[in-house]
Amino acid sequence: MVCRKGVESIDILLTLLYLFIFPGFIFLFAFSLFTEYLDRKIYARMQRRVGPPFLQPFADLVKLSAKEDVVPENAERFMFTAAPIIGLAAIFAAFLYLPIVSSTGLHSFNGDLIVVLYLLTIPTLAMFLGGWYSGNVFGQKGGMRVASLLFSYEIPFFLTLLTPALIEGSWKMADIVTFEITHPLVFIISFLGFVIGLIALQGKLERLPFDIPEAETEIVAGPLVEYSGRRLALFRLARDAEMVVGAGLLAVVFLAGPEPIVHLEPVYLSWIVGALVFLAKTLFVIFLLILIKSAVARIRTDQMISFAYKWLIPLTLVQIFIAIIVRFLGGI
Repeated sequence: MVCRKGVESIDILLTLLYLFIFPGFIFLFAFSLFTEYLDRKIYARMQRRVGPPFLQPFADLVKLSAKEDVVPENAERFMFTAAPIIGLAAIFAAFLYLPIVSSTGLHSFNGDLIVVLYLLTIPTLAMFLGGWYSGNVFGQKGGMRVASLLFSYEIPFFLTLLTPALIEGSWKMADIVTFEITHPLVFIISFLGFVIGLIALQGKLERLPFDIPEAETEIVAGPLVEYSGRRLALFRLARDAEMVVGAGLLAVVFLAGPEPIVHLEPVYLSWIVGALVFLAKTLFVIFLLILIKSAVARIRTDQMISFAYKWLIPLTLVQIFIAIIVRFLGGI
């Protein structure tokens, strides 16, 4: 009985460490700020500027949190306050499902890929609700842009991330990672899907050239125009965290996530190597996102929608067709 209680206590402690320390909220918080630093630093270097110091994203977050938090008179207070919290909570929940230290995540189950895709849709809806209920015409206009663009990038993003699942025959990320390690040709077959997913993620994060909802020269700050203080800090943190989780998802689905080529003993050493491999692959995807941001200028709303429906979605269907043929012919 004593041993059983001891084992249960250890399991609870490990779960709490997983939730709050690594790879939980504290790690996601720190890694998100680090990726924001990389984003701003590399972007500045490509424009021949110096860029911010290392701790600038953290300093900005602290400064925003210390400022006065104003709720506009015309805003619906509950939704205005709840929107950034809901968005950040959904991203945090999605991160817990990703396999980070090994092919199996903390809550791995058949269909966890669908759950993560669903959770990553919520921050976009939260951004729309925040702008719509702000009571500001620019905020509502930005919110409508968020909603109108939602189906432009969500459709190719969803479909292309299901391509490796179709090839493997499972909606479980652990199965997809294991299959990609044993079948390296999967990446070549799904390379088009990886490129489409990268472009769709750029639109999902509303980064250049798809930062249409937050076009400063047109509608000030879009859906965030009335946000200040802690609420604005939460929205900014949610955007950084969403970039980490989205890039991590692409790394898991297309690049075999945390799985190194060689497994080591003891098991904890293999976990450390797996976590480092996952971080390296995630940073590689984020670097590609930064390159896209640096190379392309902003496009209009109609151009984004046209690009998605004329190019991204048809190419995604081509990739799915290839995946179905490979699956049924057993070519790998």
